Amino acid sequence: MTPTHDSQLLKGVLPLLLLHLLAEQESYGYQVVQRLQAAGLTDVLEGTVYPALARLEREGRVASRLVASSSGPARKYYRPTPAGFEALAAGTENWSRHTAIVNAVLTRPLPAPR
Repeated sequence: MTPTHDSQLLKGVLPLLLLHLLAEQESYGYQVVQRLQAAGLTDVLEGTVYPALARLEREGRVASRLVASSSGPARKYYRPTPAGFEALAAGTENWSRHTAIVNAVLTRPLPAPR
């Protein structure tokens, strides 16, 4: 059975994941989907990733360029802008802080059931 992920949680962290993946390697949309799926987010689809990439582009956090493809239409490659790298650094710091708090609470011992 394919694991599923909380869509609201994923929606909140997806821009950060996209910025990180694009900082690692300039990629086109479907390639990003494949990289997310390879990382374990197997239920992430193009219909989630493409709007998030468009939003990051509108916000000035990623830039794109068209590259000719021998196997079809040109592909739109994305990479972070300086504002995107700033957002990635701030977002990573916030995520680390939040996950540390959540982990601290969730790892507390529970009282025995009554």
